[in-house]
Amino acid sequence: MDTIDLIMKLTQQMSLYLVLAYLLTKTPVLRPMVDLAVHLPHKLILYVTFSVFCIMGTYFGEQTQGAIANTRAMGAILSGLLGGPVTGFFVGLTGGLHRYSLGGFTDLACAISTTSEGLFAGLMHLKLRRSHQLEALFDPFRVFAIALTAEVMQMGLILLIARPFVDAWALVQTIAIPMMLVNSLGAALFMSMIRDQRTMAEKLSSSHSAKALKIAERSVGILAGGFNQDTTARIARIIYEETKVSAVAITDRDKLLAFIGTGDDHHIPGTPISSGLTLEAIKQNRVVFADGVQRQYQCSISDQCQLGSSLIVPLRGDNEVIGTVKLYEKKKRIFLNLNYTLGEGIARVLSNQILHGRYVEQKSLLTQAELKLLHAQVSPHFLFNALNTLAAVTRRTPDKARALILDLASFLRTNLKRGTGQVTLAEELEHIRTYLTIEQARFGDRLQVEIDVDEALKGQILPTFTLQPLVENAIKHGTSTLLEPGRVKIWSQTDQDDLLLIVEDNAGAYPDKPKRSDGLGLNIVDRRIKNLHGQEYGLETQSEPGIATRVFVRLPRKQEG
Repeated sequence: MDTIDLIMKLTQQMSLYLVLAYLLTKTPVLRPMVDLAVHLPHKLILYVTFSVFCIMGTYFGEQTQGAIANTRAMGAILSGLLGGPVTGFFVGLTGGLHRYSLGGFTDLACAISTTSEGLFAGLMHLKLRRSHQLEALFDPFRVFAIALTAEVMQMGLILLIARPFVDAWALVQTIAIPMMLVNSLGAALFMSMIRDQRTMAEKLSSSHSAKALKIAERSVGILAGGFNQDTTARIARIIYEETKVSAVAITDRDKLLAFIGTGDDHHIPGTPISSGLTLEAIKQNRVVFADGVQRQYQCSISDQCQLGSSLIVPLRGDNEVIGTVKLYEKKKRIFLNLNYTLGEGIARVLSNQILHGRYVEQKSLLTQAELKLLHAQVSPHFLFNALNTLAAVTRRTPDKARALILDLASFLRTNLKRGTGQVTLAEELEHIRTYLTIEQARFGDRLQVEIDVDEALKGQILPTFTLQPLVENAIKHGTSTLLEPGRVKIWSQTDQDDLLLIVEDNAGAYPDKPKRSDGLGLNIVDRRIKNLHGQEYGLETQSEPGIATRVFVRLPRKQEG
């Protein structure tokens, strides 16, 4: 058999390899090849796959001068490149032992050379891995060079081991060029197909990630308003526009919340769930996919519905299914794998946003509850003392009593109108002024007040009810316990980019770490500031027993507007 004929025969075998490689791209077997095998199960898949290739290469080989010209080396070389030295060695050993079992004067030489080729390719894998050049393994030109080197090594081993040498030399002269050329070219083409699959997978993954990120970006904050028909309609519209599917629906556990796209004339939001597939997804907490081929989809509402396939993904929150997101395609459109994986990604994004919305809602409710608690702390105690003071003042100085009533009315009005938001320092100080006016009327000369805050800081933004509880504590736990006149001072400092507001009294009776019951108002103020601005902000209390107590409020500098 001349060289040209042998090249043609081996090329036919190589073509079989490539056809098998193409078929593998349609199965999960290709995954370890595309991702590079690092775990034992993946290595086992490579071992079995390429061992079969080695054995097939031998069986389909051409009898030539008492030996077999074949493409067995491709399996050993590719297994080493993709799986490393251990995988390459065992695939080569398996292929070599099979060749040895067939006999012939080159049986031992071929067994050793096939094992060596697998090990050599695996060592090249190891070298490129250690030099952080793994992507080079998928370069067809580099694979061609590695395979060519391995085949040259095989020819050398045949000359070194096979006897008689004259026959070995004659054989190498016949098979060297065909086997080196075809095996090297076949390995390069095989790896090129795997590289194309990697590129396609990366593009699909990139497309999926880009769409998921776009949907996440556009939907941020929407579900903070609750999981209802209004918010889900906006979310469904975003998913519909970004995924380009035929229709999008969102449900809770009982009813359809939103539907956008083909079929919106009979899929009406607010109606109970009628789809058995949706109820199955909710009940079993799993993805349900009706592609219209392997599993039929039939609209449960209208026989004329154009939708032909559906992907139903549960929305999960707090370890339970709270609803579903559903993607639909028309009967004449294919439901792509991208739609499937993207649908699962969208469900995870929405589930996280629903949980975040619930957290924000609970946090808001907690803040409102805390503010109501502050209201309850201030109003009864303060109002009782204020009314007693008014009763006493009315008898002596009616005009002052009228002024105090106006201050009390202003204080209570502001107290009732304030929500959970933020106010300026000027507004907070005005609220405190009306409070202190009434307290000064109660204590008379026994209470002196000084407010020394830089005018330039009056536009500072701070949470409502930040200073008032501190001033109340300074009086209630401080100056009211003194026999001599009490002094309350409110002043400010700047510390680089931070603002310090200090409430100070001259009693020194309030501990650095008050009991929970005594310091409830301060704890609430501190927690609100930390939740809003971070743990580095909030309150710090300093007490010098019998001398002074100071409460420092640290806030970031942030002016109104």
